[in-house]
Amino acid sequence: MSKQNINKNSDQLARLGAVTRQTRETEILVEVNLDGTGIYDIETGIGFLDHMLEQLSRHSLIDLKVRASGDLHIDFHHTTEDSGYAVGEAISQALGERRGIRRYGFALVPMDETLTRVALDASNRPYLVWKVPISRPKLGDMDTELFQEWFKAFAQAAGLTLHVETIYGENNHHMIESCYKGLARSLRDAVEIDPRRADSIPSTKGILGGSL
Repeated sequence: MSKQNINKNSDQLARLGAVTRQTRETEILVEVNLDGTGIYDIETGIGFLDHMLEQLSRHSLIDLKVRASGDLHIDFHHTTEDSGYAVGEAISQALGERRGIRRYGFALVPMDETLTRVALDASNRPYLVWKVPISRPKLGDMDTELFQEWFKAFAQAAGLTLHVETIYGENNHHMIESCYKGLARSLRDAVEIDPRRADSIPSTKGILGGSL
């Protein structure tokens, strides 16, 4: 069930999600408002991940709060992956039965020498295609292989068929940031309510998840 409150800026119900995820390795709180303005409040203990989640919020117009604490004394893996699960789960919760959404989103995002393409289907059938040719093992203190883990966890929990491809690029920071910005722009389009079918589920089977 989705959590809903009256949106102060309209007569529609705001689509809200709130998730607490606690394991022996991490404790994460996430709150989202799909009908927000891109306000964010993010603290994961990982500076670069905070920066990417801020980009996700700002460019999707999804209000996002994340509080994460984890076993960073070991490495960043658990906190990164579990934050992907928690953010994705909160978005899925806010979508509810996904009635009225546009469902599909697509973006081409240039960032200096880099161009990244992102396409997604909010189908409730999770799948990730990741074609991002990272050439460095780390960005700052963060292992670059963890970005694929974040996207995989996010797609799984949010119920997205998600394709991410950096067509070309050289700077690894630009490549990763363009992936998050591309996700944000695609997600913004996909979760937006289509006024032409606001009361219907965008599937010929009348349900999203294992359907066409």
